[in-house]
Amino acid sequence: MSDFLLELRCEEIPARMQAGARAELEKLFRRELDAAGVAVGDLTIWSTPRRLALIARGLPLATEAVSEEAKGPPEGAPDAAIDGFCRKAGVERAALELRDVKGRMTYFAVIEQPGRAMADVLAAAIPAIIRDFSWPKSMRWGAASIATESLRWVRPLSGIVALLDGEVVPCEVDGIASARETAGHRFHHEGLITIGSTDDYAEKLRACHVIVDHEERAAIIREGAVKAAADASLTLVADEGLVIENAGLTEWPVPLLGRFDEAFLDVPPEVIQLTARVNQKYFVCQRAPAKAGASGDGAQLHEVPAFAGTHHVANAFICTANIAALDPAVVVDGNRKVLAARLSDARFFWEQDQKKTLAEHAKGLGRITFHEKLGTVADKVERVAKLARWLVESDIVTPNANPREGGDLPQVGAPSPEVPAFAGTREELADLAEAAARLCKADLVTEMVGEFPELQGLMGGYYAVKEGLPREVSDAIRDHYKPVGQGDDVPTAPVTVAVSLADKMDTLVGFFAVDERPTGSKDPFALRRAALGI
Repeated sequence: MSDFLLELRCEEIPARMQAGARAELEKLFRRELDAAGVAVGDLTIWSTPRRLALIARGLPLATEAVSEEAKGPPEGAPDAAIDGFCRKAGVERAALELRDVKGRMTYFAVIEQPGRAMADVLAAAIPAIIRDFSWPKSMRWGAASIATESLRWVRPLSGIVALLDGEVVPCEVDGIASARETAGHRFHHEGLITIGSTDDYAEKLRACHVIVDHEERAAIIREGAVKAAADASLTLVADEGLVIENAGLTEWPVPLLGRFDEAFLDVPPEVIQLTARVNQKYFVCQRAPAKAGASGDGAQLHEVPAFAGTHHVANAFICTANIAALDPAVVVDGNRKVLAARLSDARFFWEQDQKKTLAEHAKGLGRITFHEKLGTVADKVERVAKLARWLVESDIVTPNANPREGGDLPQVGAPSPEVPAFAGTREELADLAEAAARLCKADLVTEMVGEFPELQGLMGGYYAVKEGLPREVSDAIRDHYKPVGQGDDVPTAPVTVAVSLADKMDTLVGFFAVDERPTGSKDPFALRRAALGI
């Protein structure tokens, strides 16, 4: 049995494409070997920003000989037809056999296909795999790129390692010949590395500061970030997606903790986390709620300005370096400066947005088209406001419903044990529901939501608190999009329920009225989600 190593080396592969690339490599490798009649067992497939690697163990030394039969023309057919069949089948006329097919004698050719050496099978498979590889985005490069049939790859392909039992499998794709040399870390190792076999591949790369196993890199980042936070008496804000992304950005990951100016903690914690995560791929840290001020180790704690239960962000971040720096403090300081610039922008948005009330922001909703047949967002807000009031005035949403009254399931609008029942009258509830509905989309025109669209609703809630609006209104603005997924919280506060129901009902009725209905494969306006939310 034989072991095979394939490495495809190129410039940086985007982290978001690496999981799909691993699956594509496995699919194409199995396709090519299945076509050759080779059974493939488990495969080891790795990726780094600069390479895809595949290891197949237990391959046969050669494929099995195959005997095939080809049906030809009937007896008595013209000689030209019979000779043509012989040429196509690669047999002599004397080797043809006559068989009875439904009462008519017909010529058959028995074609013996000898087994192929595994090296020959792989030499043919590798170019096919590379040329058929599907990327979400790809490019052509070099002088040959003027031809549309030239090789396409996610980034310029620079090398192919193909070893079968330690011997190079000779093949060539677009002028790139297979070899046993590969590259180590871009900064830690100059020159090429000679790979002996599948067995020393990973360790030779490790010696040159490349951890080729993406899962091992993810574990290093995950555990290293937790330890770095714990060493500073902090807790890491878990983010598995960010772990995987950083593993796809690095070949030699080194988690490092840094600090940023505590003045930035005036910004909502979700903004800090998104700024660090989206812009810089950093983790953030938190501590248990405490009184404002410095902790014993100097870590400043964020006093959440609006909503209970929000994690308390510390003025600390964890970046993932791609080098083993001689002085990690230099790396941390550089990352701190970049994060500070991003947080300065976020704080500017936070302060600028508060110079206007939500009602003033809402005036800009008339400039945003909701749908060409349904008007602007301002038109939608007007409909939602009227509908939210009607839901209360019609006793569909009630101020003081008992969550267990009349059965095991809570009534619509009934508060959960964690949400106090609304203490006011039905008219007061209707007024608050209408007021919240008129402001629920106002943050769509703010600078902060323009930068971070995923914060819509949440930022409106923060701005409502800063403005001094009733807590019921700020909560309704914050939560009226909920639930947005199967595991999301379902609103229970009466004002929030009224606004959330009105928003989703308007969306459903409006789009169905203009014949914008979801299909089995498409739901561009998320109508199923709105229906499930109701």
